[in-house]
Amino acid sequence: MDLWFNISNLTALTPNFFNNKFVITLLCVSAFYLLKFLLVKVIKKKSKHDKRLQINIVNNIYTVLMIVLIFNIWSEEIQKFAFSIAAFIVAIVLATREFIQCFIGFVYILSSRPFRISDWIQVGNYFGEVHSTDWAKLTLLEVDKDSYQYTGKTLYLPNSQLITSVIKNLNFLKRYAMHHFTIVRDDSVNPFEFIDQLYEKANVYCADFKDVAMRYNQLIENRLDINIAGPEPHIQVATSDIGDTQVFFTVFCPTETALEIEQKLTADFMRLWFEQKSKIAIEK
Repeated sequence: MDLWFNISNLTALTPNFFNNKFVITLLCVSAFYLLKFLLVKVIKKKSKHDKRLQINIVNNIYTVLMIVLIFNIWSEEIQKFAFSIAAFIVAIVLATREFIQCFIGFVYILSSRPFRISDWIQVGNYFGEVHSTDWAKLTLLEVDKDSYQYTGKTLYLPNSQLITSVIKNLNFLKRYAMHHFTIVRDDSVNPFEFIDQLYEKANVYCADFKDVAMRYNQLIENRLDINIAGPEPHIQVATSDIGDTQVFFTVFCPTETALEIEQKLTADFMRLWFEQKSKIAIEK
């Protein structure tokens, strides 16, 4: 009799246990989290390329499924709660405006796809490589625009900024860059006297990758349907507002060699400039 009584109580409690929405929510969330954890573990173990992209997709799918699941389980309570706070709905919208904008920004980047994981982009004044995205924020690995090197800083931008700021996809800069730099000197020397020698030096420094640069330049032009300068080096001479001589260099080169080429051309320019200045002094 005691055994039958215990079994009857257990049988009676079991439906109530599984009818508890808190328990159902907890079980579903735990099951989905375990499934996500196993998928991420498999991706890290077996995938050799684009691990971050696949993991980011799994995380976003998990987030969307959790939101849909929780809303579905608690739809009745949510509906009653919404009716009960109808008088405060305006205040709630104002209080959660940033979160709503972040979610809209997330929908925007999913639908328009202005960039992908590992692309180099610029959002406003922020420049970096896309590490991951979710419904609230965009994570960037900051890149220095002048040296094309990672700074070691991680930027977290709310998705609301993606709606109000200009997004520049600079992914082609990961391999080749249109590198610009300027040298400013006084007006005691005419740089046109040795500009041909600078062109010769620039062509020598770019000779090793010239063929690859031409193909990459054509690839960018075909993809963007525009004409861009390069791959030949370009040197332009101008004057500043106070009369100093400015020499502008433009070199289409691999990002990892941009600073090296800049230093070599700067050294050549300074050498030629001082040689020309010494020649002028001797003639006087």
